[in-house]
Amino acid sequence: MRRVLTALAAAAITASMMPTTAVAQQRPSQGQGQQADAAKPRPMRFAPLSRRANAGPCPYVKILYDAARYVELSDFSRPSTNGVGYTGEIEGVSSDCSYRDNDPIRVDFNLLFSLGKGPAATGDGKTYRYWVAVTERNSAVLEKEYFDLPVNFNGAERTTAEPAHTIVIPRAEATTSGGNFEILIGFEISPEQAEFNRSGSRFRPQAGQTN
Repeated sequence: MRRVLTALAAAAITASMMPTTAVAQQRPSQGQGQQADAAKPRPMRFAPLSRRANAGPCPYVKILYDAARYVELSDFSRPSTNGVGYTGEIEGVSSDCSYRDNDPIRVDFNLLFSLGKGPAATGDGKTYRYWVAVTERNSAVLEKEYFDLPVNFNGAERTTAEPAHTIVIPRAEATTSGGNFEILIGFEISPEQAEFNRSGSRFRPQAGQTN
């Protein structure tokens, strides 16, 4: 991978990350009573990207567990439903890639965000921030970029957003495989929020329900 890193450095490690406009979808309001739900996988709510033939495997595209959720609390030492501000969760990612011969690797992916507004929220809008990082698999971060996700709840407690991105990763040579790279995704969060996520405690995006 040293030759891969050299090629990337020569190109200023320019993995270009180009988001398209996020599509926000309003959901009906839900009650704010606390509820313990069993964790279960959620189906993707958009069609997978079309498959394209390429010269090797695609880079791994993953949501980083510690940064998969965004929760605002007035007091992290004593979390309560009434202290919940804005919440968010990256519920899924769908990706595809394409590369042949000496071409760079083009990765297209869609994200699904579920977003909520709790009792302590201060307004009807919120700009969330998330990041996308390209890494050498299980190793160094090659490039990391931040994106804003402005959301208007329009009087509701929940909404969703589905931004799309394209990343182009240079390759050192024709034998460099997409499997050498990972693409990681997560919210920009504080150390307290990261610890809250790692603890397994969380408020779901409808703000009043917990898992």
